[in-house]
Amino acid sequence: MNDTVIVGVDGSPPSLAAVDVAAREARLRGALLRIVHAFSRPADLDPMIHGVLAQVEQRAHDIAPHLEIARTVASGETLTVLEAESRHAVLAVVGGRGRSGFGGLLLGSTVVQLAAHGHCPLMVVRGRSDPRGPVLLAVDGSPAGNAAAGFAFAEAALREAPLVAMHVWNTWSEPTPYEGPADPLNVVVDLDRLRERHRRLLEEAVEPWRAARPEVAVELRLERGRVRHTLLEAGRDAQLLVVGARGHGGFTGMLLGSVSQALLYHADCPVTVVRGTK
Repeated sequence: MNDTVIVGVDGSPPSLAAVDVAAREARLRGALLRIVHAFSRPADLDPMIHGVLAQVEQRAHDIAPHLEIARTVASGETLTVLEAESRHAVLAVVGGRGRSGFGGLLLGSTVVQLAAHGHCPLMVVRGRSDPRGPVLLAVDGSPAGNAAAGFAFAEAALREAPLVAMHVWNTWSEPTPYEGPADPLNVVVDLDRLRERHRRLLEEAVEPWRAARPEVAVELRLERGRVRHTLLEAGRDAQLLVVGARGHGGFTGMLLGSVSQALLYHADCPVTVVRGTK
């Protein structure tokens, strides 16, 4: 994988905010920044290349003067272009909403498909323009969650930020072993046992990365409640929220359900979705 950060650009304010974030991310990594624009009508191409893209490149240089920058301008559908470019990137960055080539990226299935089928982590820029606070990692114990943990620890180290590893549990998000009479109305949950099981899951998910990144200050946070609401509340104080592309338990089918939609539409900080290894 090349050391390249890609950013989808269409000239809209959200895509310009994405350029700012992508430039900072590339600078942190010492990576190339590749500005990507997809177009469908050739008549739109010349003003985009000589106008908007030139301004975008200057904007990135203003943020990171010594940054190496390249452009990709391709005819085609947004998802196809970004997915192809993600093969050679360590991170893809897009704005929360856009127009033209990247119009309505978060409206519909495009961002879901890119997160599920792209070849690198996807960062969706939203919320505060210059968020501060810890990197927030959503822990679920899945393979994708493990990949997300690796990304979150690396990102916290790059940003010299603390990391909050949060696992949200409740009594309705997964089957709970029940020992007792076979009476469906006699449902008794051992909360202490369940809480301890989730605590072990959180500790075991984080420990390998904690050992690999001893410079990162880590807070383990075990919360009982609604996954979506709890993560959104925690995200208010975070500079980045990192989640896995697929999970289980409270994060089952996350990219296809209400939790991901809530994070992508309502989080107060950028959200990065990380795929697990196959």
